[in-house]
Amino acid sequence: MSVPRRNPGELQIDLFCHGLRIAPDPRLASDARSVARTRAGLGSGLELIVPGDLKDLWLNVPVEEDFVRSSPYELTRNDAGWSVSDVRNGEVYPVVLPEEPDWYDAPTSAGASMREIGVLQGTYLGIYVSNSCMYWYQDEAKNCRFCTTGFNVGVNEIANKDVRDVVDTARRAKEESGVTFVHFNTGYQNGRGLQQLAPYVKAVKEEVGALVGVQAVPPAREEDLWQYDWLRDLGCDHFSFCYEFHHPEWFAKLCPGKQDTVGQQAFFRALEYCQSRMPKGACSGEIIAGVEPLEATHAAIDYITGVGAFPTVCIFRPVVGSDMEHYGSPAFDDMVEVMRHMYVACRKRRIPIGVAPNIEVSLIVNPDDAQYLVPRTLGFHIDRMRLGLTKRLAYLQFKRELRPRKVAGDLDAPARRDRVATIT
Repeated sequence: MSVPRRNPGELQIDLFCHGLRIAPDPRLASDARSVARTRAGLGSGLELIVPGDLKDLWLNVPVEEDFVRSSPYELTRNDAGWSVSDVRNGEVYPVVLPEEPDWYDAPTSAGASMREIGVLQGTYLGIYVSNSCMYWYQDEAKNCRFCTTGFNVGVNEIANKDVRDVVDTARRAKEESGVTFVHFNTGYQNGRGLQQLAPYVKAVKEEVGALVGVQAVPPAREEDLWQYDWLRDLGCDHFSFCYEFHHPEWFAKLCPGKQDTVGQQAFFRALEYCQSRMPKGACSGEIIAGVEPLEATHAAIDYITGVGAFPTVCIFRPVVGSDMEHYGSPAFDDMVEVMRHMYVACRKRRIPIGVAPNIEVSLIVNPDDAQYLVPRTLGFHIDRMRLGLTKRLAYLQFKRELRPRKVAGDLDAPARRDRVATIT
């Protein structure tokens, strides 16, 4: 069966599923961002942009994994620039390789290299703030089976980031790369992940001025959910909950540390708690597609959008060095079905997708990327007009959030709370 020409959204998904072979070319090193294997390992691909009439699509396409060897796609360059060629049908797709920013090699005020503090993943700045995930350091390792954080943190980046280094890096990323969103995450830190993130949130909000997101393993106890309110007071704009798999058995099997320490319900409880207190779409539920049954992935999307959050759906990547490195990459048709379902569910629930300024996440299919997968009916165009109006109305609010401002929160709040609890 011949393979038809892909539209931009289909090409994005096909590249995630098949990866990209790279022919040797000395110009690649100067034209593209370097491949950075950090954190969970998903940044181990080549950053590229697929131009499109609805929007340009960012993706971090696999280039190092074993399955890439049989990819039908190859990156080539001619006088017109870089392109992706499909050997199955001879189709050629022009692409853009975003350049590596000059500030990557700049020193912080303390002398650290900024690339060791944070990296661009698409258009946002991702920062893993502290020690590697504690699930890697049990008598029997409890790490998530698709993850390589234990091999990367402290190797390709500084393990413990100083707040001043983070501020310096975020400021340069904003000034030179137009970054509007700084995302902090950390692996399991024995229940103290949210408290570890707090100083960075406050400092970036007050000294840089950016939208700030946080991802950490949620508290095991419902009575500790107040920490999210505290982080909001410190300036946090977005919470993401990376629970990976919706089916309880798949969650327990592939995320044994999360299962043993907090359980899947802790993620649901925290997501519902935060989203109920924040504007629609201010929180996200993060899942992996292509491992558990498709019905479970659809159920995850319906659940996440049902509580007013947006789904962050990552196409499974069998990362080199992970326990699942030889697990098969997902099928293209299945992933198109998942991403179409994601887009339709977001629009059905009126989740405002693609509204925040200059936030394109290259590790996933962003919800508004999937608009390429649905028919362009009259209703589709009306819906795009509504989203455009929402984006314009939200512009002033986002503009205010991108200015440095004093926050109301106090970093000493947990200590005072603990003292009160001890007295009572």
